[in-house]
Amino acid sequence: MKVFLVYLWRFWMVILGTVFTLIFFLPVYILSFRKEHYKYCYFFIRLWAMGMFFGMGFRYRLIKETTKKIDKNQAYVIISNHTSIMDVMLPCILFPNHPLCYVGKKEIEKIPIFGTVYRRVCVMVDRRSARSRADVYRRCAERMNEGQSVVIFPEGGVPDDTSIILDQFKDGAFILSTKHKFPIAVYTFKGLKEMFPFDNKKGFPGRVDVFFNDILMPDLPLKDLKEKAHEEMRLSLIEKLK
Repeated sequence: MKVFLVYLWRFWMVILGTVFTLIFFLPVYILSFRKEHYKYCYFFIRLWAMGMFFGMGFRYRLIKETTKKIDKNQAYVIISNHTSIMDVMLPCILFPNHPLCYVGKKEIEKIPIFGTVYRRVCVMVDRRSARSRADVYRRCAERMNEGQSVVIFPEGGVPDDTSIILDQFKDGAFILSTKHKFPIAVYTFKGLKEMFPFDNKKGFPGRVDVFFNDILMPDLPLKDLKEKAHEEMRLSLIEKLK
């Protein structure tokens, strides 16, 4: 019975996704044509993300581990751990004043309707193509110079081994930061690995702990930036909350 209820809950997500995508498709599609209109386009993207996250019965608690503050006039490279599809919704909820651009897999553009919008608002990468991977940094920098912030999951995907707490980071986010001098906003999402994993037989609604770990400046060497971000996320994930 429990597995049946999980499947039913997961099916509710399909209904939510279909309804919200149909509702917001037209304004997002129209507003995504011109770069100067993207901030208005993002308003509807954020509504979609909020509808999906809260509509599935999730909520979050923000835990600040730094006194640094997000500057609404500054573009950031935003990074977090990645264990669930719901990880994609949270940055939109957390950043109301920063139109976000995601680095995503090219295969997703094949999804009907959703793929059309995805192609316009994301920087797509074909991970099988070295040329595509190399060109990502240039296209992301262009978006950031236009006022958008870029969301990258530095693990590069979700590990097949569920016992891995935090996989090794790829260099991409840190190359973008150090080469183009954009600060990195470091976040850790704790709880979604259990609450909404990629295993469709598991999951439950509940509260996600969101750690705002740090803002790392691009004046550190790439290796040091990557190690510092990884260690801060790792400590948040293994820390027992009182």
